[in-house]
Amino acid sequence: MQNCNQCGKCCTKYGAADLATNQQEIELWALFNPDIFQYVKNDALWFDPKTGEQLTQCPFLVLSSKKNSQEKNKYTCSIYHDRPQDCRHYPSLISEMINDDCEMLEPIDVQNTFKAQQTLNILMIDSRT
Repeated sequence: MQNCNQCGKCCTKYGAADLATNQQEIELWALFNPDIFQYVKNDALWFDPKTGEQLTQCPFLVLSSKKNSQEKNKYTCSIYHDRPQDCRHYPSLISEMINDDCEMLEPIDVQNTFKAQQTLNILMIDSRT
């Protein structure tokens, strides 16, 4: 399994209406991160603070600058340390990564999903409850 190359596939796929958080996280944002909390509406993520309409992409996903036009797109998260629970726990399953065409996977991971899942579990141990 490779390190994350910041392709952004997970963030662009799950970064809008399918993304969930918990009440404690929302309350912490309300108190300490109003810049994040302004995008919360009725305990759901991500809504335009001006129009109240659901966004189609996470407002905190940032496309990095390219050094040349041949480079692949790379993304960063401007709220990485305060990102929603779903984001902190992704990826959780190799099958999910395969479905999402995650670029961390190597051919051997797809061939031996059991071993790949063990590796992923070790990589993500600090992100899971």
